[in-house]
Amino acid sequence: MGESDEQLAERLATAAGRILLDLRAKGELEGKALGKAGDEQANALLCREIRAARPDDALLSEEEKDNIARCGQRRVWIVDPLDGTREYGEGRDDWAVHVALAVDGAAAVGAVALPGLGVTLTSGAPVALQPVNQPLKMLVSRTRPAAEAVFVAEKLGAELLAMGSAGAKAMAVVRGEADIYLHTGGQYEWDNCAPVAVAQAAGLHVSRVDGSPIRYNNPDTYLPDLLICRKELAQEVLHLAAEYSPAD
Repeated sequence: MGESDEQLAERLATAAGRILLDLRAKGELEGKALGKAGDEQANALLCREIRAARPDDALLSEEEKDNIARCGQRRVWIVDPLDGTREYGEGRDDWAVHVALAVDGAAAVGAVALPGLGVTLTSGAPVALQPVNQPLKMLVSRTRPAAEAVFVAEKLGAELLAMGSAGAKAMAVVRGEADIYLHTGGQYEWDNCAPVAVAQAAGLHVSRVDGSPIRYNNPDTYLPDLLICRKELAQEVLHLAAEYSPAD
């Protein structure tokens, strides 16, 4: 039997992560130059291997020119070779590699490698959720925390945790380090398709901030917002997010 989609995603995300760690360990580049080289090398591996293993599927990568013909196909691989370029270039651990497969617009398969932590989380092997944190912990961006998230956290009495990449934040909820990831600053499909697949498989709530499902393989790859949280918190978080207004 050949390699399953789940196995392929896990293998490639992990392999790209090793490339990125090795490149950084050489110490020849730093900052933006390191991030650019890492993006290029990880992307080359992912795109080459996906096209070889799944030649009939479409591919959408942050680092390649988009081919809109993908919208006519049921299966499209959506990858972010280096999510959290800034954190990677700064020598931090809160960055990730995303490999996902969307089928009929839904995030069906996902693998998120956290190379700095030596772990790859996948939709094919969901982790057991940990107890909800007390007090609740809510993730926000290191550089641009969403006002809606700050508002919701205050209403819930939740502790704010600043973290880098979208993948790192989403996986922190999966791993039980936090309970809520609410983002309204805009992302692209490659930023959250793999994290969404992994989070869904683990039994977390995943939606837009208005509660609607997230759809992939759209002509416009921009996604305005995202909520990943424990299911028992979802309705209250959605209600509070709807209450927010800029005047708050």
